[in-house]
Amino acid sequence: MTNAIFNASIPVFKQMLGGLQEVLRKAELHAADKKIDPNALLQARLYPDMFALLRQVQVASDFAKSVSARLAGVEVPKLDDTEQTFADLQARIATVLAFIGGLDAEKFAHAAEREIVTQAGTPKEKRFTGQSYLFNYGLPHFFFHVTTAFAILRHNGVEIGKKDYIGSY
Repeated sequence: MTNAIFNASIPVFKQMLGGLQEVLRKAELHAADKKIDPNALLQARLYPDMFALLRQVQVASDFAKSVSARLAGVEVPKLDDTEQTFADLQARIATVLAFIGGLDAEKFAHAAEREIVTQAGTPKEKRFTGQSYLFNYGLPHFFFHVTTAFAILRHNGVEIGKKDYIGSY
């Protein structure tokens, strides 16, 4: 029996985080080749009221791990958000990939109907079914932050394209 929620989440998170790793690798090489302070890219943002690249990557990885954990019915692992370098971001993504890669598909057997309760940045509680949580909340937020990270780097001259964004599938 196939598990639609598992198949629509874990492989997608793995693919896109893999693409994000490659984009970050290219950004680090770009900074070295052009003699740009890496922090200039890590702190770059598309607009003053938006998160910088570093925070975009942290939030994207947070969505991948937290959405996966909640759908699997396991505790969401805590990451400290102390990353300051490209190497730190790569390690963070590797940690999240290891976590989600270790989630057994059987844990997602009843994920579509599972009640998910969040308090996304506010004291106001939000309730979802697992299916609604994944498709209407988790994936859109995840893609927003991955896309914004990509756009920040492309805007700052890193030679990346759609193939880099999409990653391996």
